[in-house]
Amino acid sequence: MSPEPFPALPYPALHASHTGIWIAQGGETRQVSRGEAIRAAADTPMILLNAPLIGQRLGYAELSGLDLLELFAFLRPARFAVPTPKGLAAVTGLDMPADDAGIAPFLLAAAARLLAIPQGDWPEREGAWTAAQSLFRLRWAWAPLLVDRIKKPAQNERWLFAKLPEWEEAAPRPAPRTVAIDPEATQRVLATLVGDTAETRPGQRAYAAAATGAFASRAVREAPNVVLAQGGTGIGKTLGYLAPASLWSHTAGGAVWVSTYTKALQRQLGHEARRVYPDEAVRRQKVVTRKGRENYLCLLNLEDALQGGFAGRAAILAHLVARWAAYSADGDMVGGDLPGWLVTLFRRNGSAALTDRRGECVYAGCPHYRKCFIERAARASAEADIVIANHALVMVNAARGRETATRPTRYVFDEGHHLFDAADAMFATALTGQETIELRRWVIGPEAGSRGRRRGLAARLSDVASYDEGGAQAIGDAVKAAGGLAAEGWLQRIAEGQPFGPIETLLASVRGLTYARAEGAEDAGYGLETELAEPSPELIEAAAPAAEALDALYRPLVALGKRLEAVLTDAPDWLDGPARARVEGAIASLGWRAETVAAWLALIARVGGPASADFVDWLAVERVEGREYDIGLHRRWLDPTRPFAEIVLNPAHGALVTSATLTAGGTWETAEARVGAHHLALPPTRFAAESPFDYAARAEVLVVTDVKRGDVPALSNAYARLIEAAGGGTLGLFTAIRRLRGVHARIADRLARAGLPLMAQHVDPIDTGTLVDIFRDDPHASLLGTDALRDGVDVPGHSLRLVVMEGVPWPKPSVLHAARRLANTDGAGGSAYDDRIVRARLAQAFGRLIRSADDRGVFVLLSAATPSRLLDAFPAGVPIARVPLDEAIARVASRLSSDAALGHEAAPARMP
Repeated sequence: MSPEPFPALPYPALHASHTGIWIAQGGETRQVSRGEAIRAAADTPMILLNAPLIGQRLGYAELSGLDLLELFAFLRPARFAVPTPKGLAAVTGLDMPADDAGIAPFLLAAAARLLAIPQGDWPEREGAWTAAQSLFRLRWAWAPLLVDRIKKPAQNERWLFAKLPEWEEAAPRPAPRTVAIDPEATQRVLATLVGDTAETRPGQRAYAAAATGAFASRAVREAPNVVLAQGGTGIGKTLGYLAPASLWSHTAGGAVWVSTYTKALQRQLGHEARRVYPDEAVRRQKVVTRKGRENYLCLLNLEDALQGGFAGRAAILAHLVARWAAYSADGDMVGGDLPGWLVTLFRRNGSAALTDRRGECVYAGCPHYRKCFIERAARASAEADIVIANHALVMVNAARGRETATRPTRYVFDEGHHLFDAADAMFATALTGQETIELRRWVIGPEAGSRGRRRGLAARLSDVASYDEGGAQAIGDAVKAAGGLAAEGWLQRIAEGQPFGPIETLLASVRGLTYARAEGAEDAGYGLETELAEPSPELIEAAAPAAEALDALYRPLVALGKRLEAVLTDAPDWLDGPARARVEGAIASLGWRAETVAAWLALIARVGGPASADFVDWLAVERVEGREYDIGLHRRWLDPTRPFAEIVLNPAHGALVTSATLTAGGTWETAEARVGAHHLALPPTRFAAESPFDYAARAEVLVVTDVKRGDVPALSNAYARLIEAAGGGTLGLFTAIRRLRGVHARIADRLARAGLPLMAQHVDPIDTGTLVDIFRDDPHASLLGTDALRDGVDVPGHSLRLVVMEGVPWPKPSVLHAARRLANTDGAGGSAYDDRIVRARLAQAFGRLIRSADDRGVFVLLSAATPSRLLDAFPAGVPIARVPLDEAIARVASRLSSDAALGHEAAPARMP
């Protein structure tokens, strides 16, 4: 579609790539130097696409201008666009430029096309005029062009807080009925979900039959029916378990919580649910996606930001978020329908303050309580049939959730191989400066020099304090005791040898002992740690006052919780429904904080005392790029599946734990240990279905023998040549951020000149989810990343056909890893423990490669020292060869560089 004639805009457009820099204005495009571009951008507002990225390309971090992504976010809130010229062409209907030189004038045309939207009627018109006026007063760059184009409405527009619907209370849901799921009925449901035209997949049918066992009736208390089901890629696991899950939910009248580890799979499950509930209105009622409350927009925080709590660019972000909130499906700011790139445009300035990350919610005391996204999601999930959650939320909900009456009895844990890691993080204890200062803020509230809406205990519970003398005394005692926690400026004081208070003194002792013992202390680029064993006299001496300070805080927190429970029992006149809900919320929050302080006290008791066989304790100084950012004591369960089994699995009636790599790197016994099944009264049922893909014909594994370990120039040359041989479509995985950055710096320009865009985590100022979206959208693009991309990426084969790992992904030799390696916590000890971890990581990385029967791919490991015993991590029959780099490149080119490998001919879609 060719662009329509639009009036010329009074601004030039700037585009910078790895191949050059161009400015377009008045029908003329010229290539300029970096210095000229910086001078021009400093003097004249420029139309840009992704200002932080262009600024990075120019070496001008403060670059600002008229960012087309901001304009799109204003005009099309709650819609997504891939933030590239190709993505912009898709949403504007313009033709994609043939080369980089054509992108700058294309940006002018795209701006004119977007600015034409307000000249007609569009779905997101309501609220746009009011928002534009506010943004004009904030001097948003696009506002002067919008205020004249958006016609003033005949009557006042409904503002966000008036527009959002209110949730309604409902009667408690009855307990699920005791029913038996007919295996034949499950197969009929599966056939309906798959459809008449789908290919017959015996593995999927067998998988669904096995999954049905998790929905059988429980015969013994705290003895759930657990099914471990390993389903190879391509058998159709999602529909395989949604069939019995939806059948049980419909028949029994209960909810099934489907838990994942990655946001990508949560989104995919939401899409697959369309097959179960094709009608959109029905699906909204039957399927709810739940995340932790810190993911959702807090309306009270947003109101504060809009009323002057934010300034500068942060205030502009708040207004764009308000535009989005009015049209959002669920208010999810992290992985929902808020484009991930929007926050990065503002360099994360203020976005965290728009969510409830500090647990300061006042519940029914909030004027927006009845419209709250978090409360709406909680109530919707109580009535839903399928709740799509994540492992962390499931564990938090079971351990300290407020929704005790609606706890699920049936779970499906997809990506089950991550349960160990999720439990490890959930049940961890960290007595650090950052954690203590957050608790101080939660108790005390705003202190000298602080800004924002933060309110302490006294403000949040003022009516309780005025009613109950004991409660008021407990609040006062807690506020006084919180003054002994780390305060603003604690890191600098400790570094200068001037800690203030017992907690900072303890942290200073931790820092001193860690530096004294840790290897590599002279290398300021990495964090340091050491075992909490044989503590120094200074650390022992600091522990007792710190414990006294924490005990002085713990006691009033517990006392206040009891006083609040007494208020609920007494039910004074002012305790109406909303007030009761607020007090109940405060009780839950207090319980959580009291548990945290109790865990800190237990950890401090370890200093100079006996070690526990159940835990691993250590000291750490966290550093990044030479800068210390946290100091503290840490405790992890040696086997975190113990509390997971006790808190989550035992109370349930049934659970399906599934993954394509459930036993990867080990045996079924290892898999059972990694998910906590060996802590249960009844042994789990095991099931395995192999992938239907012909890996032997569609993939191969190459171990390159002549790239020296740690040689970044040689590593860079290998990556560049392999990506060129594959024509892009490469996922490069690194075990160290420093090497990732070094390789990217050496090859990005070279690949860009070949029309092969290269993106990288920890380099490009773009969130990981958006990087994957860009990668998926362009079959010629490549992406470099670390562990987060090893098994969190689901990209079709025409966009991901080559996986390159820089070396064997050995586990980091941390204190925690050493303890688990020695303890044989999951069925394999010593070097076998390391081998199991490596095999699992290799299997997960290889799993990114072949996602459908038509895919083809190559897996390259740039490590001549790869032990042969680890190569059984790959699917049986996959050809494996040790070859020099030149031969590896020839094989990659032969298998992948043809149009057939791409799946279609596609012009390169260039990066912005």
